[in-house]
This record gives sequence, C-alpha cells and structure tokens, in this order.
Amino acid sequence: MRLIQFNKNGRRGVARIENANAIVVPLADRVIDLANAALADRRGLAAEVTARGDGETLDYAALLKDGAVLSPVDHPDPTHCLVAGTGLTHLGSADTRDKMHQKVAGAIEDLTDSMKMFRMGLEGGKPKGGKPGVQPEWFYKGDGSIVAKPGAALDFPSFALDGGEEPEVAGIYLNDMQGKPWRLGFAIGNEYSDHVTERQNYLYLAHSKLRACAIGPELLLGDLPDSVEGESRIWRDGKLLWKKPFVSGERNMSHTIANLEYHHFKYKQFRRPGDLHIHFFGTATLSVGDGIVTQPGDLFEIEAPVFGAPLRNALGAKPNDDFPLGGVGSL
Repeated sequence: MRLIQFNKNGRRGVARIENANAIVVPLADRVIDLANAALADRRGLAAEVTARGDGETLDYAALLKDGAVLSPVDHPDPTHCLVAGTGLTHLGSADTRDKMHQKVAGAIEDLTDSMKMFRMGLEGGKPKGGKPGVQPEWFYKGDGSIVAKPGAALDFPSFALDGGEEPEVAGIYLNDMQGKPWRLGFAIGNEYSDHVTERQNYLYLAHSKLRACAIGPELLLGDLPDSVEGESRIWRDGKLLWKKPFVSGERNMSHTIANLEYHHFKYKQFRRPGDLHIHFFGTATLSVGDGIVTQPGDLFEIEAPVFGAPLRNALGAKPNDDFPLGGVGSL
C-alpha cells in the first residue's frame, strides 16, 4: 500500500494510490493521525487505512500537476520532526566519497577516514546473533521545516558552494506516547547536500548536510524490498543533462536497516513521545562524482518504481539574504 498527503483547495487529506487513482481515506488529515489511531487500535497502519473504507476517488496525475501533493508525512509542529541520515552504508558508496577526501600525503597503504568507515560497515554492519553491529556515519539535517514538498524548489542558500542531489531511501518513524519508535514505512527521497563544502574538509560534512531535502510523493507501507532499483536524473532547460541508475535495499547495503535504526534510536533524545523522524539511509550514486556542476533551475528527478511516481524538485535561485557578520544582537 502507498499513501499520499494532499491539499486540494485548502482541504488537507490522505489518499491511497491504486492504479492512477488517489482514493481518499475518510476522516484523516495527516498520515500521523492514522498512525496514532492504529497504535490506539493495536493494528498496523495498512489495516487502519483498510478499516476506514474508501472515500472519494481523485485523479492522482491532476493532483501532481496542480501541485496539490504534499510530502507523504509531516508533523503539525515542524519542530517535532527530526531529519537525519547515515552515510557510507551502500556497497560502492565509498568510491565517490573517497575521491572527495583523498589524502594527498602519507603512506600509500593508508586509508582515508571514508574508507575506514566503509570497511567497518562491510565487516560489522550486518551483525548476527541479535547483537548490534558497528555504528554508521550519522548526520543531522534539520527539523520538518527543511522538507520541501514534491514539485517545490529546494532552497539554495546564498553561502552554499554547491547544491547536489542524493537519491536515497528514507525511513519514516513515529514515537508513541511511551517513547517507542514505530516505523510507518519508507519513501524515496532527495537528501540534497553541498558536496563542494564537504570536499574542502571531511570535518565540514556537518555543515554540508544542513540543507533542504524532499521525500515522496508516496509513502510505501510495510517492509522495504531487499533490492530497490531506480534512476536519478538532472534536467536543464528541458533537456536531459545527466542520468544514472541507483540501487538500495539491504542486498546493496553494508548495513541492515535494523542496525541503522538501532544506532539512531539508541539515543534517548530521539525517543521523545510524539516526535516524527525522517531518516535517510545513504546512497552510492551522485552526479558530482561524474563532474556535474548544478545550477539554479536544474530539475532533479528521482524515480524507483516500487515507490510509485517520481520525485521532482528544482534547484532554487540563490537569494540575497546573507546573514551579516555582527548580525547577532546583544540584550
């Protein structure tokens, strides 16, 4: 089952996608409303949707064209949505990163920090015996206010040196009132980072990730397929500039989903009751690795058939809103 959220003529709603139709779920403004009801009813999210029956049928393509499709999950208070992710989790993903962080001095047998982290994942990211494996690279992106809806432009800050796509699968989670996290499903996403800033120094990774992102348009309920196959594209002035296939899912990863989830939610502050989490799982495919330099107006298109419709977001224009040195007031 795949769900969307929409806002049509000022009316919010949730719908399940069936063929080319969006079938409205009655009495639901948000997916987390359905999730909280499912927790109260002690049943799964898909079962909660099914139990409510079918509302009216909407033209899904028309909703997308009209910009009425929202991110497939959100929180009414964006400060209670945490967006974070993991890196160096996919087989082959270290290659692009290692080129960005290659050491220029030292013994040839030395490994960069990227390669060390990647090797740790290969050796211990899929533990056996019910014990936690090695922890992955982890990064923070922001709260719910940085999530752009499908079709919306991705903010390109005035201080940014690059705005590059990252096609990734994101896990979506909601903490219940006792602080236990529950996975609602998965969505395709564009994690979008500043790779030029990151390339300057690996310790700038944290800065490079403080950017917008997008997920959706659909939320896939249930387990993530063992292998996810898709394609990432960049369009410029209506012409295809770049494209490349990408893969995800545990068959193509050096970590299990369960291990990545454990190392995120082991921190008590991430188990605050009622909070929503969007957690990106990493990628092995970046246009920057092929020498692509993006520019405002470029359209990112990320598609994986298992997630339904493709995710499209343009790179926005740089605003003239530099925060000035000395701009912090003193009380």
